Amino acid sequence: MTHRFNQLPRSRVSFQDTPTRSVDVGGTAFVYRELGPKTGVPVILLNHLGAQLDNFDPRIVDGLAANRRVIAFDNRGIGASGGKTPSSIAEMARDAVAFVRALGFDQVDLFGFSLGGFVAQEIVLTEPTLGRKLILAGTGPAGGEGIDKVTPLTIVDMIKGALTLRDPKYYLFFTRTANGRRAAKAFLQRLTERQADRDKPVSLSAFGAQLRAVKAYGLQAPQDLSVIRIPALIANGDHDRMVPSGNTHDLARRIPGAQLVIYPDAGHGGVFQHHADFVPKASAFLEA
Repeated sequence: MTHRFNQLPRSRVSFQDTPTRSVDVGGTAFVYRELGPKTGVPVILLNHLGAQLDNFDPRIVDGLAANRRVIAFDNRGIGASGGKTPSSIAEMARDAVAFVRALGFDQVDLFGFSLGGFVAQEIVLTEPTLGRKLILAGTGPAGGEGIDKVTPLTIVDMIKGALTLRDPKYYLFFTRTANGRRAAKAFLQRLTERQADRDKPVSLSAFGAQLRAVKAYGLQAPQDLSVIRIPALIANGDHDRMVPSGNTHDLARRIPGAQLVIYPDAGHGGVFQHHADFVPKASAFLEA
């Protein structure tokens, strides 16, 4: 059963005002937010390490939802979703598929950012009929360069953030150039726009499980991405420190027919920094 809270007409609701809903997934409550038209193939958003509903960039969500049904959710054990966070990408993918099925969809578009991109790849490899189109941003393939080093990099920048009273994403997602610093401040400000009904923070145990999953993914054998036959759009900044940008080029080479977008003077959060360019590109890709 799906429970809806503070229902408002979706056509008049932005992401910052979209009510939080919950759906039962095999006895566990998964929370999500949905906006945009009620018809058509939905776009499922898969989020990054340590992120919950309030960490989706509202400019990207609202931009896509202008013409598409968009659903953001917390996977198992994340934010206000119940259960224990799994420590493997394969399990996260199974949970995401179960969530999609619980909402009654048999085909979706997938937009995975960073960790969410790992999960999105696993979904299309294991459930080839579920995905219609695939967007991968700030992410890389299994066994990709530097992915197993995400934990120490993240911890160092979390400490730096604590010492400078800044969100770690200021350092992790953006370059240290003037453009990067401006983009970081603007992005972090956007994440505060939602005032009411904010999500629960990601617990330390859930964060630890995600870190273990990322490290294992970085160490596992490469997967055969040539079997992915759905259209793919792959994007990143040219200076991604978290998931080195070479992984983005690697994905584009290995997924047949993939479109590649690389933003200059941009880091892991390149699609956030360049949302004004990325949203039209992503929307056109989804509509084509």
